Amino acid sequence: MAGTTMVAAVMVVALVLAMVRVVQYQRLVASTREQQREYTVQYDFDPGDIISDAQFFNADAMSADDVQAFLDDKGAKCSGDQCLKSKTFDVDARDADDLCGAVAAAAGRIAAQVIDTAARACGISQKVLLTLMQKEQHLVTAAPPSDWNYQAAMGLSCPDDASCDPQYAGFVNQVIGSARRFRYYLANEKRYKFRTGKVNAIQYHPNVVCGTGNVFIENDATTLLYIYTPYQPNAAALAAGTGTGDACSSYGNRNFAIIYSSWFGDPRA
Repeated sequence: MAGTTMVAAVMVVALVLAMVRVVQYQRLVASTREQQREYTVQYDFDPGDIISDAQFFNADAMSADDVQAFLDDKGAKCSGDQCLKSKTFDVDARDADDLCGAVAAAAGRIAAQVIDTAARACGISQKVLLTLMQKEQHLVTAAPPSDWNYQAAMGLSCPDDASCDPQYAGFVNQVIGSARRFRYYLANEKRYKFRTGKVNAIQYHPNVVCGTGNVFIENDATTLLYIYTPYQPNAAALAAGTGTGDACSSYGNRNFAIIYSSWFGDPRA
């Protein structure tokens, strides 16, 4: 009898502790989302909702002709064959797999065609790919872009302090590879530390002494951006707008939101 009573008491304590943890987590979620709402009002940036799934995964957002017209407009100050709007590339064939559709081999493809091909093969918006290459290398508006800008167009497997992984170097590999990488992240999200629909502790800067801040990630698209660039802007970076914050500021995801918004409208719509 005493043993049964003891077991019952232990179970009650465990249940109470579990309920306490649930309540504490609910409060954490509420306070985190409230902070994010304040950032949205003050800075037009929500660290938990950088871009909606509907916009991120819309492979019909633009046609190849739309992309070309966009590059002509944004690259108006650039002249010559080195400009993104006029440079051509050879595309190697890629078989379809569980991440992306097949890509046919083609010679002399303009950048707009490469971007549209990657978008449609992998189900990622052309607008996202354009924003990413501007965020990483200012490639859309560079006049003219450098060879390195093309080699590391999307920042994919191209660390700041080293050369690109040869497998991903070059404009075609970067564009198609980044679209495919997002699909890989989505299919293998559990391998990474960021979770959709959860409170995530996300660093402000590569230097760990700068600390972390809680972010409730609202959707898969935002999760993918954090896996790709695993830092959030701190208050100084947000207050700076397009400028420079402090020693603990990072700008990748802030700049993605700013560029996308200035070119295509509200990314959260």
